[in-house]
Amino acid sequence: MSDPGTVPRVAVRKTYKLYIGGMFPRSESGRSYVVTDHKGGFLANAALASRKDARDAVTAARKAFGGWSAATAYNRGQVLYRVAELLEGRRAQFAAEVRAAEGLSARQAETTVDTAIDRWVWYAGWADKLAQVRGAANPVAGPYFNFSLPEPTGVVAVIAPQASSLLGFVSVVAPAVVSGNTVVALASERCPLPAVSLSEVLATSDVPGGVINVLTGRTAEIAPWLASHMDVNAIDLCGASGPAAELADDLAVAAAENLKRVVKPADEDWTRPPSLDRMLAYLETKTVWHPAGT
Repeated sequence: MSDPGTVPRVAVRKTYKLYIGGMFPRSESGRSYVVTDHKGGFLANAALASRKDARDAVTAARKAFGGWSAATAYNRGQVLYRVAELLEGRRAQFAAEVRAAEGLSARQAETTVDTAIDRWVWYAGWADKLAQVRGAANPVAGPYFNFSLPEPTGVVAVIAPQASSLLGFVSVVAPAVVSGNTVVALASERCPLPAVSLSEVLATSDVPGGVINVLTGRTAEIAPWLASHMDVNAIDLCGASGPAAELADDLAVAAAENLKRVVKPADEDWTRPPSLDRMLAYLETKTVWHPAGT
């Protein structure tokens, strides 16, 4: 018999699947597509999501919305902070994936991953502060208290940035979930692998299944179904910029069918400090009246 030490080991190749409802299914269509690095070299095969996969993701997000939105703001913040802890533990893996996908130097990739982790922490910290910023005690002429309270809008579809595989993804997903919304995110078509690896972190964290769902595939194929879905309450068209910019107007028109909130695409520099804009875009305001002295 040959010595096992002399036999070349066959590496276990990773299968990049979808992330829907806390599970990792293949596309129901059985399709996949080749993902290449910045030089065109083969990296992996990723699942090519279909219309049904998008519908399943929306169903999972809607199912998770009740529990996630009902959780205390403090609890949501702690759950999201746990994601950052796990990201920190896999920092080297994410740096390698970002470097291969985006063509960055090793130092640049590490900086990008560090910024993504810090940004996740920043948004997690806002979970129990949004009510103070967005809410109000309103003056009224009468023996009543009148309060304006922020509430999540529901299921948010996110077309993630095409060029920023991790930092951009975190920058559009985290502000949607921190306030109690659930998300269906379509990862970058060209470089989806860091987003799929992030979904593995989500699966092993305390984030309930269905709160964040990750699809991979063709933006032009999946985005219209998300924009026109009647159970999606808001959509971020960030990833419909650049080469996919011609999609943006059509997606906005489709979103108008059920009066979705629409965040329009813009040229974003994801390295700049974040603002409250994306968090506030997915909030409704509930007004409560209460008799004074009772």
